[in-house]
Amino acid sequence: MITGTTKLIAHLGYPTEAFKAPLIYNPYFEKNGIDAVVVPMGCRPEDYSAFLKLLFRLSNIHGALITMPHKISTMGLLDEASTNAKVAGSCNAVRLGADGRLIGDMFDGEGFVRGVLRKGTQVAGARALVVGAGGVGSAIAASLAQAGVERLAIFDAVETTTMALLGRLTKYYPHLAVTSGSADPAGFDIVVNATPLGMRRGDPLPIDVDRISPSTFVGEVVMTKDMTPFLEAVRARGCAFQVGTDMLFEQIPAYLEFFEFPTTTAVNLRAIAKLGR
Repeated sequence: MITGTTKLIAHLGYPTEAFKAPLIYNPYFEKNGIDAVVVPMGCRPEDYSAFLKLLFRLSNIHGALITMPHKISTMGLLDEASTNAKVAGSCNAVRLGADGRLIGDMFDGEGFVRGVLRKGTQVAGARALVVGAGGVGSAIAASLAQAGVERLAIFDAVETTTMALLGRLTKYYPHLAVTSGSADPAGFDIVVNATPLGMRRGDPLPIDVDRISPSTFVGEVVMTKDMTPFLEAVRARGCAFQVGTDMLFEQIPAYLEFFEFPTTTAVNLRAIAKLGR
């Protein structure tokens, strides 16, 4: 039930038809008696800058979830951003500070790392390869750096994208060993597909699976289906792995903490989500 005391969380993006967050957050809020609601708000890019500022003038606004195409442009509208957001170059959560300042963070990578840790894989001191340096790849790289990986390799087919991410990583993590230029997964403890390859039938595998050790933990970001051809191939090699939707569910507890709501687990969220409807 929405009342005059309900805290409003805007879900900002365009278009809104594919938004899933309300089907996860709102059942959780209802089940736990939390007086808050997530509402999809479709905002065109040309209106976004003015709209975000006005949105946070509302007396009942508590925060916003940011999705495409606004994650990058949000960075220029914040008063304060986390290191993860600065390294990723994008933001997917904004809350109103006590002094009216807009505070932003990025949780895509945090969700990925939380999932890896929950499955028992060590991140601190690990050697990690991230293939794909776009929005999600940059966010994962930022969180892996924050979690203390020993070595981080980045590969993207667009060299300028790779170099931009490397520049941000070396700025905020000057002692981290960062390399680029190769998608060869040999010798890595953690390998991540952060490209769209696997979303469409007939896509090539993003990484040479024959070069992945069976002891390597493999992560996927494609969410169109749990077992992509890439994950099927690494499973056949004996690798432990993480499906794309794990990143989504694992980041929501971090969002809840950011918004200062009671938190929960990804397992609980999966159990109560209404994604089938």
